[in-house]
Amino acid sequence: MPDLKFSVAACFDEGFLEGLSGLPVSELFGKLPSDPVGGGRASFMLAPLSARALRKYIETAKKKGIGFNYLLNAACMDNMEYTRKGQKALRAALDFAESIGARSVTISLPSILPVIKRHNPSLAVRVGVYARVDSIAKAKFWEEMGADCITLESISVNRNFKLLAAIRKAVGLELQLIANSNCLMFCPLSGQHMVNLSHASQKGHRSGGFMIDWCALKCSYLKLRDPVNYLRSEFIRPEDLGQYRILGYNNFKILERGAPAAAMLKRIRAYAGGSFEGNLLDLIQPYGYKDKPAGGIKKAAHFWKYFFRPGDIKLTRLMKIRGLALKRGLLGTPEGEPVYIDNKKLDGFLDGFRDKDCRTTDCSNCGHCERYMHKAVRVEKEFRTGVLDEYDKIFDDMDSGRTWGIERG
Repeated sequence: MPDLKFSVAACFDEGFLEGLSGLPVSELFGKLPSDPVGGGRASFMLAPLSARALRKYIETAKKKGIGFNYLLNAACMDNMEYTRKGQKALRAALDFAESIGARSVTISLPSILPVIKRHNPSLAVRVGVYARVDSIAKAKFWEEMGADCITLESISVNRNFKLLAAIRKAVGLELQLIANSNCLMFCPLSGQHMVNLSHASQKGHRSGGFMIDWCALKCSYLKLRDPVNYLRSEFIRPEDLGQYRILGYNNFKILERGAPAAAMLKRIRAYAGGSFEGNLLDLIQPYGYKDKPAGGIKKAAHFWKYFFRPGDIKLTRLMKIRGLALKRGLLGTPEGEPVYIDNKKLDGFLDGFRDKDCRTTDCSNCGHCERYMHKAVRVEKEFRTGVLDEYDKIFDDMDSGRTWGIERG
């Protein structure tokens, strides 16, 4: 069986690169907070990083035998890619990625791939999850276009073993799976979320990086309202990597950009060791980190640069959203551990999907995730009740127009 290898979210906290020693990390992935193409996270979510600092970081990683993958994985460029200005900006972004020492780039838009192959042939091309490759036909399309690797769409593929085996058999290029995402299975929010995040990291976009992450709020609300949704997801536990390796998948992507170094190193070590004792959310949740990331005042200033928009949103309503986000750990470090998923109590959970097609199964008639939810998931009742009430009020403010200052009647 080929060696296990990880593609890991770049963390710019001090000591992170040193902590990777001895771990099967083949590459890091990341980008500047904004560029003309944009990517899979809003600018306010990312570390305030200069081009010079990123180049130095890549050089240090290279000395440790670790490559760098620069993300140009926006799901939408607002049709700018079909203009002279947009094409010049795209070419400049590709030249920049190559100049700072990136070994590869991740894209989601098919029309970008031939541009890279013609003008920046030294860059390997990885197809990102935003391309939504979830079938043999899509995988073959990208292979024929000349892609070097595809990250399959985790929310519809990770628990479909028949499909995983079929795609692996049908194509010869490298395939990658996201190990520790906690999106909703077949998430109905994903299409909007991908586009929202893409525009919120595009330099020069009319939004200026401003974005109320309605999709993240809704997702976190749905999980808290019905905790079985924490398990109706696509995560792969460290203990279950072997089941995917048997199918021919040995390359796994570990998230999350913006996580502090301690949290990222805990995740990588757990997956490298194939075992984890504790709260599974420490590995799979894209927020709620117990450790504070580096940055302090500088990172706070970076955040408010994008959110101080009195002309776009009522600041009193924004502060309510911010208060809820802080309470949930969507921003900053939360107090306590109100939601706990006992990872070891999920032993055997994945086996229930081996002969099941979740796409054609009504969850209410199945009950598999519900049974394990009662066994492994614990939610503090008072916290849940109080926070759900805050969510309801915030969504009502948005729906009525009060958030934007345009309520009628």
